[in-house]
Amino acid sequence: MLPYKIPESVLVVIHTPALDVLLIKRADADEFWQSVTGSKNLVDEPLRLTAAREVAEETGILCGEGSALSARLVDWRLQNIYEIYPRWRARYAPGVTRNTEHLFGLCVLERIEPVLNPHEHTAWQWLPYRQAADACFSPSNAEAILLLPQFAP
Repeated sequence: MLPYKIPESVLVVIHTPALDVLLIKRADADEFWQSVTGSKNLVDEPLRLTAAREVAEETGILCGEGSALSARLVDWRLQNIYEIYPRWRARYAPGVTRNTEHLFGLCVLERIEPVLNPHEHTAWQWLPYRQAADACFSPSNAEAILLLPQFAP
């Protein structure tokens, strides 16, 4: 494991065909609702692998190669570059202040009850996509959710 987080991450909007979105509440910032998000473990780790790993780690939903949901994990081929919140900058190498976030969607057929990692998240909820966007603390996460009608199957 690297001593610092890699400033390249994924954001995965998990949703149903009806555009209900799964949000999870951060354990280290209880007021923060978000989609699945996480950084690469290795600089050359494929983004799709990062996305599937983070979804499994944070929700227990399997969508990696060979899983039933693998084809439903879609790279939206969009990215956000944003300032890393000061409260989390110490996780990155000195001088790193910006992160590049790659957007993915994962369409599940119905609202699934996630299995949360209690070290990362403390609660979950399914909301219609506009309400989910309003509930997100991160503007880039809210914007990604609002793009959902363009990317939903």
